[in-house]
Amino acid sequence: MSEIGTGDSTPISRRISLQGHVGKFFIGIFGAIFLYYAIGMIWIHKVDDDLKFTPAEHNQTAGGSRAVEVAAGLIDREININSWTSNDPFFMPAALLDNMPNYQQGIISALARFSFELTDQIGRTRGSSQTDVDLQNAAGLLQYAGDVWSWDPTVSLLPTASSEKQYEKARKSLISYNQRLAEGRAVFEKRGDNLLATIDRIALDIGSSTAVIDKHIAEHSGAYIDFEADDLFYGFKGQAYAYYMILDALAKDYETLIRERELGNAWGQMLGSFRSVVELDPFVISNAKNDGQLFPNHLAVQGFYILRARTQLREISNILLK
Repeated sequence: MSEIGTGDSTPISRRISLQGHVGKFFIGIFGAIFLYYAIGMIWIHKVDDDLKFTPAEHNQTAGGSRAVEVAAGLIDREININSWTSNDPFFMPAALLDNMPNYQQGIISALARFSFELTDQIGRTRGSSQTDVDLQNAAGLLQYAGDVWSWDPTVSLLPTASSEKQYEKARKSLISYNQRLAEGRAVFEKRGDNLLATIDRIALDIGSSTAVIDKHIAEHSGAYIDFEADDLFYGFKGQAYAYYMILDALAKDYETLIRERELGNAWGQMLGSFRSVVELDPFVISNAKNDGQLFPNHLAVQGFYILRARTQLREISNILLK
């Protein structure tokens, strides 16, 4: 009896041993995948809100526009240094990020608006004059969707232009314009009406942001889980950061006009409101009720500072109208 029992147990023990090895193998595979994504996300994730940012030397042009330099520098930083994450495919760790991609797209959305104003207002002598080709190219390229990867089979079986490649072309167009400006072969109008039009468009843009915030709070505040709140928060944070950097640079481009119209204090207060938006950095984004006792509503706080910046932009516009 004992011999029969011993003989029968041998294949069973082998099967159990084999199953154990297979189980360990799959556990190892899943563990490696988990570490790949977890470590990769931590390594890549960066919400770069450095308010003292200075464009790299290859984005600078002596005698050009400071604001154009900053725009080119921000594009360069986000696509070539920090790495563009909004279009990363599923097999790359950054595909699971959401705060950084939304922040980067917020930056590009503001730069796209500014590039349009350069094309339509600042970079031409009058409304009837010809638009600058480089500025027109940059404005169009920055409108390109931020989530386009090199290959999208739902659109075409052939490789396509990725978001970062289009933005890199826009950066080069901005640098080309700035170089021609420094050589006296391009226009950068420093009249009050051009600055006024640009400020009004920026005010309209951030005004629409506050409308989105208001709508989201009205429909979703108080929810225990709100996966859209952080997307909106970081998108508008990126937008405010880019506008802060551009408006700070425009103060140098329009230094004479701002001094003559005594806009220094108003301009500084407006930049302070944008800075308040950028400096908001909660660990978890909460969309609690506005009158909640325990948790804040970070979207409401953000919306307040954005609305304050919009009001101060309007005040500057009123001064320029006089």
